[in-house]
Amino acid sequence: MKDARVTTRRTTRRRAAGPGAILAAVLTAGLAMAPAQAQSPDDGRALGGAPSRADLFRTAGERHRVPETVLLAVSYLQSRWDDHGGAPSVDAGYGPMHLTDARATLAGATHHADGDEDPRGDTSRPSLAHRETPVDPDSLPAALETLGRAAALTGLSADRLRTDPGANIEGGAALLAAHQRSAGLPLSTDPAQWYGAVAAYSGATEAGAARRFADDVFRLINTGETRRADDGTLVALPPTPVTPDTRQVDRLGLKPTIPGAECPRDLGCDWIPAPYQMLSEEPGDFGNHDLSDRPRNQSIDYIVIHDTEATWDTTLKLVQDPTYVSWHYSLRSADGHIANHLRAKDVGWHAGNWYVNAKAVGLEHEGFLAQGGQWYTEAMYRTSARLVRHLAKKYDVPLDRAHVIGHDNVPGTVPATVAGMHQDPGPYWDWAHYFRLLGKPFKADGRTGSPLVTIRPDYASHTEPYYCGATPADLCPVHGTASLTLRTEPRDDAPLVTDIGIRPTPGTWSVYNHAARVSTGQKYVVAERRGDWTALWYLGQKGWFKDDPRRPKTLPAKGPVAQLRPGLDSAPLYGRAYPEPEAYPADVPVQPLVPLQYTLRPGQSYSVGQTVKGEYYHSKTFELAGHTVVRGALRYHQVQYGHRIMFVKADDVILRPAAAMPRVSN
Repeated sequence: MKDARVTTRRTTRRRAAGPGAILAAVLTAGLAMAPAQAQSPDDGRALGGAPSRADLFRTAGERHRVPETVLLAVSYLQSRWDDHGGAPSVDAGYGPMHLTDARATLAGATHHADGDEDPRGDTSRPSLAHRETPVDPDSLPAALETLGRAAALTGLSADRLRTDPGANIEGGAALLAAHQRSAGLPLSTDPAQWYGAVAAYSGATEAGAARRFADDVFRLINTGETRRADDGTLVALPPTPVTPDTRQVDRLGLKPTIPGAECPRDLGCDWIPAPYQMLSEEPGDFGNHDLSDRPRNQSIDYIVIHDTEATWDTTLKLVQDPTYVSWHYSLRSADGHIANHLRAKDVGWHAGNWYVNAKAVGLEHEGFLAQGGQWYTEAMYRTSARLVRHLAKKYDVPLDRAHVIGHDNVPGTVPATVAGMHQDPGPYWDWAHYFRLLGKPFKADGRTGSPLVTIRPDYASHTEPYYCGATPADLCPVHGTASLTLRTEPRDDAPLVTDIGIRPTPGTWSVYNHAARVSTGQKYVVAERRGDWTALWYLGQKGWFKDDPRRPKTLPAKGPVAQLRPGLDSAPLYGRAYPEPEAYPADVPVQPLVPLQYTLRPGQSYSVGQTVKGEYYHSKTFELAGHTVVRGALRYHQVQYGHRIMFVKADDVILRPAAAMPRVSN
């Protein structure tokens, strides 16, 4: 059959016209207040007869004289009104109000070394040594220790504030009331008079960040929101027209926003540049990034989502170290604040793969997957999504999981680097919710029975028995996840599939193990179905998961599929789409085409995300004038081979549209 062609990405991209939009909704006048509504199939109470989540907000608001609309909106931007079963967020926040207790949480956690990859990922240059970033419990910022203050204000124990949603909401209400009093403002029933307290609750020390968080809260009050919380009851914040007194932020004594960031204006980003300087007299000894001229010289094809594995303050220190790593943007957990460190035209050292780095923008989100955190805040999801929408539009990056990828989806460069690649943001990053915020929700776009499927479990109800510590006895709290774990056979006691690049023995349920994991939004080809079990082509083998047809974990998809070209016994897979040797000019060392330890064999099929021509960015000198983009004629298809993307030479495979392939049935 003829190849189904995938359009080769262009180097020249369209530019965005004009600055980012300001607040999408104008905050209109009015003081009408409507209470939150709780609904359920019975009497509106949670399972077990406990008060509904909405009742808890109402009670706490009345007790601490905080307008219910304000309390609800603040909580939504922290947790979407969920308790998460008492599990901590990735930066040690608990409950619907995200009360933080980093000292206790991090002290009791088992640290997991997050790989030993070279963040620059350029095998033609010396490796950057991996560095641990331990947390100093004596220097934690106040924003990471709000639970202790809530305990002092309410007299409730720290344990209750962590595990009891009613106590947690009361603690948050007490903090809001305390911020209101500290600003010299009355405990008014008018939500418009709480703008300063809301800004202070964010924990932001920068005026722009505090204003952006408060603006988001009051935008939510104006537009309203309804959602079923994790206690099973419906919580509703009816639209309430209100124009807040934004001048109250001036009472907080916050630092001014640092100008110069490449960022939509309404996000209030700081410009905190990564240093670029010579480190010795050696011509190639400089850091902590490379100058470039993207997208003029190279297209930006990827946006890479990371978590920091460090606190905000440590993160900023790392990116300002001229001898180490760099990325383009950092995002703070509690309030979603963004700091910009690199111009998008320049190349950061963050993804562990030089080919990806040269064609990517990197976003670091504050958090500790390696400490077993189970969720990320709504405030951070929202600002991250607004930033990514802006970047995707400006640089023509498709909003799909072949281009908006996690650090855990970036391939190793050569066989020796595969095992050390990082695992963030991990299985608890809610890709479905993130893509809804991006305006690109995952939907069924293929015919029923399509052999190509999009992974899409229901995050809230789908759980996996991960362990977060050093042994399987150290179970993570039960929590929703965006990932499915694959087995070698269609039975519950079958071993997990293995990844020959990571370990030869069967995989484990560790939250850090990606050897047997597929994630929401990724596309795979179905190899076989048996009853309630589905097998995907994954790492050269069949990976099985149980799929209830009444609540399917996949969506039928359309798109191109790569299969081995007839007449070949196998095809190598690569971690980089580098040019053929003949493409290099005489003054640029040829980069060898080193295959990874994986192969594509007859009968196997893999989803194709894009087709590219080989490129290598040669940038071993301090001055931009010495940099060269080497372009070749060799074409590659980017395939979803395992949890990570990889590249196969176009001449080694044929492409078929999924719609033209036979349906896969039991």
